[in-house]
Amino acid sequence: MSYDRSVSAPEHELGPETVWHLQMPQIRFGRDAVEELGFQLADLGVDSDDDPHGLLVTDEGLVEVGHVDRVTDHIADAGYDVTVWDGAEREPSIENVDSCLEFVRENEGEDGYDFYVGFGGGSCIDVAKATRAIVANGGQVLDYVAEPTGEGEALTESGPPLVLMPTTAGTGAEISPVAIFSVEEKEIKEGISSNHIRADAAVLDPTFTTTLPPDITGKTAMDALGHAIEGYTTHPFDGLLRASDPQARPVYAGRTELTEMFSEKAIELLSGNVRTAVHNGDDLEARSAMLKGALFGAIAGLTAGASLAHAMAYPVGNRYHTYHGETIAVLTPASTLGYNAASDPERFVRVAEMLGADTGGLSTRDAADRARQEYVRLQQDLNVIPSGLTELADITEGDVDWLARQTVETQQRLLRCNPRPVTEDDAKAIFRDALHNWE
Repeated sequence: MSYDRSVSAPEHELGPETVWHLQMPQIRFGRDAVEELGFQLADLGVDSDDDPHGLLVTDEGLVEVGHVDRVTDHIADAGYDVTVWDGAEREPSIENVDSCLEFVRENEGEDGYDFYVGFGGGSCIDVAKATRAIVANGGQVLDYVAEPTGEGEALTESGPPLVLMPTTAGTGAEISPVAIFSVEEKEIKEGISSNHIRADAAVLDPTFTTTLPPDITGKTAMDALGHAIEGYTTHPFDGLLRASDPQARPVYAGRTELTEMFSEKAIELLSGNVRTAVHNGDDLEARSAMLKGALFGAIAGLTAGASLAHAMAYPVGNRYHTYHGETIAVLTPASTLGYNAASDPERFVRVAEMLGADTGGLSTRDAADRARQEYVRLQQDLNVIPSGLTELADITEGDVDWLARQTVETQQRLLRCNPRPVTEDDAKAIFRDALHNWE
């Protein structure tokens, strides 16, 4: 068995991995699940008799539509005092997290709050995750970002209880062990990856998603579908190198039979309900299916590993300030469903069939290519997804070299998860392919 191109732990043995590991927050899911938020905090050990003071991290838009008041009312009814910080930005920068950290330290000192709640899309949730962990460990964001951008220090403490509540069916950030931020001066995105970033609990209430406009509904759904497909098509866990120490095992550790089951159900739920959710956003049954699909896709993709589409998306998003979900959407046909299909055609045939393609009478390789065709057809039906990188952000052939170089030089954490090796020339060809997914 060759390990030349295997994903491996930073410190590993020259032998295949034999153990897989799954770590999840407590999860509450369902209509009006917000009503159990107080119970969830108590279950995590936050005692209202101790007069605890918490912080809710969110954004101004959710304050304006009234969702934040609904959450804080339930927290107050349970006997807890909570302060709202609504400064989270779309695609947050490290400076945005620093602002939240400064707010915490100015108001509560170095010890911070007694509990934290992150409420919103992936941006709000990532700011909440990083803030809680960095307050608990001390220092600043860059202390815990990998070298050479940061100092590469390891988190050793998780901090007080953290509950995350998503308002989009997309990123899966509510259960992930990663927080992603832009480093604007370097035009890159970096992350903090640690199980100490992961929340203690996630409360998923689909009633918060019905106010999402059609375009955001479709774009976030494509991120969720990307997680599910990437998790389904990445390396198997026992094709990787075994960590010398369990602590060194990567958080993206390859697919297992368990993650495959979640991927399959996620692809079914998301592809089967996104058209309804986009075109009839008040359909709570479709909204619930979408939120469940996003959760399942995250369990699969954020355990097994996100790969090529996500690696390519970060340089695009950081330089052109595009939404993460729509960036994943325009890159997936050329990357995950195009370039990667050669890694395991039979597996991509199953993806095509889960997306609704009729593969009867086709060769295995031709049937694998139907996954891309069916995915593009889905995007066209939604009518809210750009047709490629050019429509997304006026990206042209002249931008390809820089994007490819940034992908290969800054995103090895994700490229190591990819089922097919990617050189800079490969990345250039994939970016060119993604300029136009349809005319």
